[in-house]
Amino acid sequence: MQLNTLKAKTKRKTSTQVGRGGTRGKTSGRGTKGQNARAGRKKRPELRDFIKRFPKLRGRGVSSFKSREVKPVAVNLGLIDKHFKAGEAVNLASLVAKNIISLKKSTNVKVKILGTGELTKKVSFEGVEVSGSAQTKIEKAGGSIK
Repeated sequence: MQLNTLKAKTKRKTSTQVGRGGTRGKTSGRGTKGQNARAGRKKRPELRDFIKRFPKLRGRGVSSFKSREVKPVAVNLGLIDKHFKAGEAVNLASLVAKNIISLKKSTNVKVKILGTGELTKKVSFEGVEVSGSAQTKIEKAGGSIK
């Protein structure tokens, strides 16, 4: 056994320095003054306020039961009889041109022709949905559906 191989049984206790010389003196790592330097400091997490302002983006949003399917815009046969001449084609572009429907919200619009009113002219329908009652009235007037 030699003096240089001896090890202490317990670790050496170092005194904590206080004041300007030590690591945890004066302001004890809290900076200077203000709300953060006081005891019992509770700062409101500012980022949480920003996060809570945004709506939750998971799932379907507010109304989870609302259908994703685009509902068609209803157009009655009476309107078509009033605005279209015999032999004309009824499609999305012609309905927009004659201001029967508008494309304010989106260009992804479906149109459904309903059987309310009478059709007296021979008109062809292209790229639109047609109800059963409207179909019989169109065929009765001599029109066609494509």
